[in-house]
Amino acid sequence: MNRSERRLRDDAYSSFTEKLLARDIQPGQIVSQRELVELTGMPLGAIREMIPRLEADGLIRTVPKRGLQVLSIDLELIRNAFQLRRIIESEAFASFCKSASDADIERIAREHRDTLREAEHGVTPDLLSRAQHMDWAFHDLVIDSLGNRIISDIHRVNAIKIRLIRNSDTRMLPELVVSVMSEHLVIINALEVRDVKKTVEAVHAHVDSAKRRALGV
Repeated sequence: MNRSERRLRDDAYSSFTEKLLARDIQPGQIVSQRELVELTGMPLGAIREMIPRLEADGLIRTVPKRGLQVLSIDLELIRNAFQLRRIIESEAFASFCKSASDADIERIAREHRDTLREAEHGVTPDLLSRAQHMDWAFHDLVIDSLGNRIISDIHRVNAIKIRLIRNSDTRMLPELVVSVMSEHLVIINALEVRDVKKTVEAVHAHVDSAKRRALGV
């Protein structure tokens, strides 16, 4: 595969995941390669090249004589996705607690405290968008700080699955901004004093809370 073909394949993968998160493609839906061409706007060759990657990532599976089935959301997926998240983030945050610069931790703390104060006075659409990106960016930054491409790639695929799980909505809900920022700040408070044990405990509590929200309990 040459560079141009690889770029088209990667663009097709990105387009597919964007459509999936936007619910233009539904979990459990059966689609054909031709339908994916129409949905993503990518050429058939790029669609064919991306399918093995989607299958390897567990985002689709081939159903004989029917087509391609998009990942379905069920209790097993929820359990597996959040268990994997807990394992990865335990290691990543423990490492970040010891290796992150004071400047990075101070910046993260300031951004979260400012956002929390703003949210306590009302959540606007702009604040909601900023809080959601802050949430994702915080976890991505910590995991990427491990410097392990394999773990970062696994995390990003798992993050897609978790966003699909969240009550048919990939975005943070307005009523969750204060609670999510508050949970992050428990983690950040432990990071500020370089307490690895408390950091990991706070991460576990945050992931478990997110799992309960996904299960609706």
